[in-house]
Amino acid sequence: MLRSFCLLLGLLPALCCAEPASLRLQGSNTVGSVLGPALVRGLLQAQGARSIQTLPGARPNEVWVQGVSPQGQTLRVSIAAHGSSTGFAALKSGDADLAATSRPINDSEQQALHALGDLKSADAEQVIALDGVAVIVHPDNPLPQLSTTQLAQIFAGRITTWDELGAGSGPIHLYARDDRSGTFDTFKALVLDAQQYSLASHARRFESGEQLADEVSVDRQAIGFSSLASVHGAKVLAIVDGTSQAMLPTPALVASEDYPLSRRLYLYLPPAQRNPLASALVEFAQSAAGQAIVASSGFVAQQVRPVQVQALPGMPAQYRQLIANARRLNVNFRFQEGSASLDNKALRDVQRVLAYLREHQKLQHSVVLVGFGDAKDDPDRAALLSRLRAMAVRRELVREGVNLREVTGLGGQMPVATNAAEEGRIRNRRVEVWVY
Repeated sequence: MLRSFCLLLGLLPALCCAEPASLRLQGSNTVGSVLGPALVRGLLQAQGARSIQTLPGARPNEVWVQGVSPQGQTLRVSIAAHGSSTGFAALKSGDADLAATSRPINDSEQQALHALGDLKSADAEQVIALDGVAVIVHPDNPLPQLSTTQLAQIFAGRITTWDELGAGSGPIHLYARDDRSGTFDTFKALVLDAQQYSLASHARRFESGEQLADEVSVDRQAIGFSSLASVHGAKVLAIVDGTSQAMLPTPALVASEDYPLSRRLYLYLPPAQRNPLASALVEFAQSAAGQAIVASSGFVAQQVRPVQVQALPGMPAQYRQLIANARRLNVNFRFQEGSASLDNKALRDVQRVLAYLREHQKLQHSVVLVGFGDAKDDPDRAALLSRLRAMAVRRELVREGVNLREVTGLGGQMPVATNAAEEGRIRNRRVEVWVY
């Protein structure tokens, strides 16, 4: 990865010495408001560019980032952050070279963009960061947590006062992102759709997550949702999904995607017409320097680290033994929908885990893989399927010289999401990595 990134950096100045090298990035406000410009500035700095500056664009939530390469070439990047769906629309109209989104591409968008190549392929779909959709209230609100069912009832207008939640009195004021927002799409899919609800018509809508969070932090009756990176002074609530534990969007729980409202942030790079500057930005975003910018921008980076897990009542004895003697890595392997094949993020995560194991000399008999799945009528079948998922990860690691200590499956135990909805079942199908 690093070699290809360096080659791209070396090629860029030679591509066009007379004309500016330009890149048009459109899409998610979550990505484009802070992280996108920061990554572009980081890329230009890595190239040795000088006179790097960020300038306002023609409309709110639009900026230009530009600099001058060591060879005197102007490098110019326009960023328009109006919502994830606008990124795909701009790819289709030819107004963008790269789409930034806070949700995955859907089937209709993929079909509309088929002329640009397979945007669900591993090269095109790049997970650059992780984020939690944070449920936020005024700092003085006494409420500690909500279930996803309660959240759906609140934002559908079925629970309308704080009295009904035992958290004060008066009407609940709803704050939500607009329909073009990937943050709204995520909240809709994980919360509202699961209960077959629609957002209440009286909810205030915002293009900017920053503005939404600012408004919630000064309205004592407010509840809203936004990116973890734009919480500011608001209070964040813990979330319960089904029989899972109540979870706050901590870096560790977002990194493992256990937090019920965790989501991925993407860059989509069309295979059929690649802009060299777009390719360089994608590789930079995946590099250690790029992931450091992800973390400093308030999101959760994808570096692999060990985390301390707390033993809780009801955990299987085998799992409690792991907690006592090993450390869990902050990454879960997940799979393509309806398949035992690793998804695009997992393919990158294999390389990240391998780098961690090599660095810490843990390649030989130190790693335990634990598979989980959604609940089945037959617990033995659930355990078998979860172990098969763990075996799929094992194959990838063994190819690179890892000799594992153990591979096991715990079936539908310890769900991180409700099994009542397909989104929850998909989240429960995961493989954890533990290291002795």
